[in-house]
Amino acid sequence: MSNPQVHKARKRFGQNFLQDQGIIRHIVASIRPQPNQGLVEIGPGLGAITEHLLAAAGALDVIELDRDLIPHLRIHFATYGNKLRIYEADALKFDFSQISTAPDALRIVGNLPYNISTPLIFHLLEYAQQIADMHFMLQKEVVLRLAAQAGENNYGRLSIMAQYYCQVENLFAVPPEAFDPRPKVDSAIVRMIPYNQLPYPADNYQHFAQLVKTAFAQRRKTLRNNLKGIIDTAQLADLDIDASLRPERLTVADYVKISNYHHQNSQPETLSP
Repeated sequence: MSNPQVHKARKRFGQNFLQDQGIIRHIVASIRPQPNQGLVEIGPGLGAITEHLLAAAGALDVIELDRDLIPHLRIHFATYGNKLRIYEADALKFDFSQISTAPDALRIVGNLPYNISTPLIFHLLEYAQQIADMHFMLQKEVVLRLAAQAGENNYGRLSIMAQYYCQVENLFAVPPEAFDPRPKVDSAIVRMIPYNQLPYPADNYQHFAQLVKTAFAQRRKTLRNNLKGIIDTAQLADLDIDASLRPERLTVADYVKISNYHHQNSQPETLSP
């Protein structure tokens, strides 16, 4: 196992190195890596999960931003030769089609820095057709938001946008003491499986995304207030949606229904950012 003293965690990269062997085994068992799968690890760090993925799959692509970690990874996994392919890159800007453009070809894994987790997930969703599944270690609060259902306290814009594309499952929590250095927040593992066919496709995704953003602009207000000027109470009633509800009460299907109705019956500039 990698020695955590080899590299001092860098705050600017949001590095917290996983070191609890029981948690590591639990994560790998949840991923179930197999040979000939397009496994991709974001932020391998010191290789705590990397070595288990490589042992099971025999090959792995990793994306690492911290150039000082790359020599360590090359030395530690030298016996795998070109089976470990290292991309020195920022995952937020990385073009994942460099690895594969085939449908369902990629299995993404990562202990994601808390400060970039949400934008990185949105970036990855742009490649949803190429991704079979994603397993991430995230701040527990973010996982709760990703997996929340309509009507729950944690349900919001992030829940809707993630669940538009994916089945989302909160797998298990990870305590701070599993890391070095210890983060100040609890973590959790989430599984996200992109749909092969979207259950509720929007006629125009950008229109849908902007509608959801507008609906949650003032979370404590009702749909009647938040969507004023976009759709009125009578039109919502025609869609079997109660205008007196707050935005967190509506499902993904409800928001797609409103978006498609508005997109088909209104001028697009009425939903400008």
